[in-house]
Amino acid sequence: MTIHWCGTGLSAIPGLRRLIEAGHPVTVWNRTTAKAIEAVGDLTDNIRAFDMDAISAATEKGDIVVSMLPADYHVPLAELCIKKGANFVSSSYIAPEMRALDAAARDAGVALVNEVGLDPGIDHVMAHWLVSDYRASDAYDPANDLSFISYCGGVPKIPNAFRYKFSWSPLGVLKALRSPSKSIRNFSELAVARPWDAISSYSAPLPQPETFEVYPNRDSLPFIDDYKFDPAWKIRDFVRGTMRLNGWSDAWAPVFREIETLSGATGDARLKEMSDQFWRDNSYDKDEPDRVIMCVALTAEKDGVPVYHKTYVMDAWGDARGTAMARLVSVPVALAVEAVMNREIPVGVSAAPSDSKLVKRWMDTVGTLAQHLQIVDHL
Repeated sequence: MTIHWCGTGLSAIPGLRRLIEAGHPVTVWNRTTAKAIEAVGDLTDNIRAFDMDAISAATEKGDIVVSMLPADYHVPLAELCIKKGANFVSSSYIAPEMRALDAAARDAGVALVNEVGLDPGIDHVMAHWLVSDYRASDAYDPANDLSFISYCGGVPKIPNAFRYKFSWSPLGVLKALRSPSKSIRNFSELAVARPWDAISSYSAPLPQPETFEVYPNRDSLPFIDDYKFDPAWKIRDFVRGTMRLNGWSDAWAPVFREIETLSGATGDARLKEMSDQFWRDNSYDKDEPDRVIMCVALTAEKDGVPVYHKTYVMDAWGDARGTAMARLVSVPVALAVEAVMNREIPVGVSAAPSDSKLVKRWMDTVGTLAQHLQIVDHL
């Protein structure tokens, strides 16, 4: 059995190093071997130039292929795994094309594991813990009104005027600002065309309470089922969203106004110009600490009175180990690889685990990666 770890970008290294240091057989693949040698050359010389033909020739039955490459590689690599009888792990969201491989993966007896990074990933595991805890609590009643929030943000530890800094190309962030979202607010579906149309304030229950700007992102609705909410439950609010420093919406107001006017090829070209400018002006300096905050909360109310209200809260920042983002994305990927090796994850397409044993292992590890991790009971 060989772990084929593909991609040695900024968010891949701590998890990759963890697997190599644990003594697992790892082949490292990257489009440029020089970057891979710089990242892990002190630990291994089993480093190869990535291309689909080469990895196809090297992959054998029972191997695990990890894709930390751009998203358009995930499905081809997953298809390769099905053909070869190998397993697949990625931190990215499950695309429809990936979900469509579920039956073929089951028939082949292989696991295609996705959404096992930070967000998506750790947020899912926190949600699974909260839902399980609520079901087992004295407050549980199918007639309760439920509210669920899941907010995550990567922000500069030392705030800047722009209220944000970039670890890699800003183009992805700019494109995400053009994406609509769906969530539930006050028992009704809320469809938002642009994030800045739905910015609200959120007070995070940190040791020193801190207020952030938050907005819904993507389509939250499929996660109601993913998090094992009973179809009979009454859902007042359900939102997965992004967290930003206070003052972000004001600092970015000119960006929002311009993005609103962009379309077509000229719009894409202008987005690229903006991205280049933001990278010059607002990228992280060498060894500058980043910060990641995550708050996942579940509230149940009976006759308007809260009977259950807990928040899983995490605060992490860059330190001598490197960036918080890198360790929180890639170490859970390494945990998923080990869980696949131990046959603890079922075959087919799946996201971050809900199994109580794996949830505990994940969160115990996250507790060593973050400077603050707590379950806050508000009642």
